[in-house]
Amino acid sequence: MSVGQGRAVPPQVVVPVHNAPGLVADCLDALARTLPPEGTVQVVDDASSDPAVAALLAGHPLLRRDGVRVHRQTANLGFVGTVNAAVARAPGDVVLLNSDTRVTAGWLQRLVACAGSDPAIASATPWSNNAEICSLPDWCRGNPAPADADAVAAALAAAGPPAYPALPTAVGFCMYLRRAAWDQVGGFDAATFGRGYGEENDWCLRASAFGWRHVLCDDAYVVHVGGASFAGTGHRPGGAQLERLCARYPHYNALIADFIRSDPLAARRQALLADPALAAALRP
Repeated sequence: MSVGQGRAVPPQVVVPVHNAPGLVADCLDALARTLPPEGTVQVVDDASSDPAVAALLAGHPLLRRDGVRVHRQTANLGFVGTVNAAVARAPGDVVLLNSDTRVTAGWLQRLVACAGSDPAIASATPWSNNAEICSLPDWCRGNPAPADADAVAAALAAAGPPAYPALPTAVGFCMYLRRAAWDQVGGFDAATFGRGYGEENDWCLRASAFGWRHVLCDDAYVVHVGGASFAGTGHRPGGAQLERLCARYPHYNALIADFIRSDPLAARRQALLADPALAAALRP
């Protein structure tokens, strides 16, 4: 957590929203169920064209809680611009949460504990069914969402002390961002990455150059639908975005390939998946 004027400031959860009201409703429902009393949330509607989004944000019970605010943008800024504006409004550390996620019991408290374990941590990413290098049970692929995600979270929390292993980059579906790193490194690069994809990898590599670390919060779990953030826009990962990333960091592909090849998370995954309770909970 950030520290200001002698008191700890809890991270603010930032949820960028653009259309997909059904997924947004699921995301807000999960937040309403799991957000601790001191938690704060900033929901940012990036000029959604679906009128159901406005109706949802006007009536959802989460948005009647103290510390939960909605910002409606009159013009579409895209994910990168929306996040930069939202972080500028936040008082300290933030947790970026895609609107196609479903958080689980204890998720935020565990991310806070992870970030608090080392002041050099710039970002922390939880396990998920669909989060590339942070995926369970099958690594580097999209897995079906489990039938009982809270049971997965409970099994992870009961599996012994977390190790918080190092990552080469955060995964943007859910990432804790330390304000001190954001202030030093700067925000996401909207000029290069436009509407989105690749911006969190670029940010993490910029932070790493300053000595910051990125870790897996290996006792937290968040469901991720995936592929919904830019649904209907024709915007996809890879392609020009990856070319821009690799032009700036020629070593990027080798960095990720080496991480996947050496698989430093293998022992941790295998130990977790050997737990019958977790293996059963992960079933769709």
